[in-house]
Amino acid sequence: MKKCRHLVFVLGDQLDEHSSALADFDSDRDVVLMAEVAEESTHVWSAKPRSAFFFAAMRHFAEALRAKEYSVDYRRIGTHDFASLVDVLADAIKHYAPDKVVMVEPGDWRVEQQLSAFAAARQAIKLNLVIREDQHFMCSRTEFAEWAKGYKRLRLEYFYRMMRKRHGVMMEGDAPVQGRWNFDAENRGAFPKGGPKPIPPTMRVAPDAITIGAIADVEAYFAEHPGTLDAFAWPVTRRDALSALKQFVDERLPMFGEFQDAMWTNEPFLYHAHISAALNLKLLNPREVIAAAIAALEGGRAPIEAVEGFVRQVIGWREFIRGVYWLEMPGLRESNHFNHDRKLPAWYWTGDTKMNCMRDTIGQTLKYGYAHHIQRLMVTGIFSLLAEVAPKDIEDWYLAVYIDAVEWVELPNVAGMAIYANGGRFTSKPYIASGQYIKRMSNYCSGCRYKPEVKTGATACPFTTLYWYFLDKHEEMLAGNPRTSLMAKSIAKMSVQDREALRAQAGVTFENLDKL
Repeated sequence: MKKCRHLVFVLGDQLDEHSSALADFDSDRDVVLMAEVAEESTHVWSAKPRSAFFFAAMRHFAEALRAKEYSVDYRRIGTHDFASLVDVLADAIKHYAPDKVVMVEPGDWRVEQQLSAFAAARQAIKLNLVIREDQHFMCSRTEFAEWAKGYKRLRLEYFYRMMRKRHGVMMEGDAPVQGRWNFDAENRGAFPKGGPKPIPPTMRVAPDAITIGAIADVEAYFAEHPGTLDAFAWPVTRRDALSALKQFVDERLPMFGEFQDAMWTNEPFLYHAHISAALNLKLLNPREVIAAAIAALEGGRAPIEAVEGFVRQVIGWREFIRGVYWLEMPGLRESNHFNHDRKLPAWYWTGDTKMNCMRDTIGQTLKYGYAHHIQRLMVTGIFSLLAEVAPKDIEDWYLAVYIDAVEWVELPNVAGMAIYANGGRFTSKPYIASGQYIKRMSNYCSGCRYKPEVKTGATACPFTTLYWYFLDKHEEMLAGNPRTSLMAKSIAKMSVQDREALRAQAGVTFENLDKL
């Protein structure tokens, strides 16, 4: 047994050298514990790019700590028999007999509950488990809960304004820069018919020996999991993450705002930042990300609509959604406002569908572990809502397939926004649209066997059929909401015969979800 003072347990989404868990680290008396365990890749059917990203980033982080002469006990997948994080922790406690186990708040309610139960079961041996506040975030869980007390319904805009005032972000005294809080209206552009102009490429990093090893282990131990690793080239170190941030700000941020909602076939990256995974694993700090964008604005290198739209995602939505997650759990995971119970179509795991929009979005997701926010919300998300998929099925899919997926950010986005499972706790309406929206914002509909303007018949677009069926089924609810009342008026104009034909077409669509 090697006695230590602090056993510092670092989870896979806590790769921050300035973490509060490491604040008083003593190289002579403390040990960092990190582990790759099967449960974190199997509690949902984690796609290969996601597992490889976590493993590669964790291994690089461990090496960075060792370079600072930290003592690191790193348990690689396949080198131990422990299935879960708490099993690894129990073994390490036996080995090191620490005075304290120190860590940062987990990002998953499930993991926090496991750790709390673990500590409670060991009260007899007086296990001293110290969970410190995650200072990566700009609004703590406690601060968010206090802010939320003042609102019956939580709304991003109120939170966003509070955060900008509190942190002095894009402010001139008490007023927002240029007199406006929000430039969202300028950020909804679609590409012209010819598609986007040549786009500065996103940063891709050739895998080094450590990353190649992580990829090999994922292929060995999770061979049957979805996704491919042939194109894996994500930044998995802090140095490369900083380079990716700089490249985005210098080259793509100026055009990001106008086209942040646009989509185009075989263009998976477009003008987006592609740093959410690095942010969520703590390789980047939100403060430095915001500062870099504002510096571009102040230096005349990016317009305010692009910078404000990007900053809103970081200091606004990202912080807001984390606060909602911890405020609403565990009920958020159990919510099912519409009582949907259909199975997730099998092609969500393969991309093997005749719908161009879904095939392109899911195909790039399985290849890269990435899709941008409109592809997630308005393509894969909306379809699962319209198809009446059981919330847990689609929530698990999102957590499994995206490299930036940690439950605090994934679950509220899906349950609260994409599928309205929590009944509008922090959104003012269900986000629904027909194939016509996808046609307007992309070229996906060009050459598709389904026609976005057609509701019924052999060429009816499943999005359009199910959108109108949703209006038919939930007309009363939609009529009672000012933000969806026009939708209700649209379905109210439909004749009895057309409604019957629509319902029949929806029935056929539901029966054939796996064959679309």
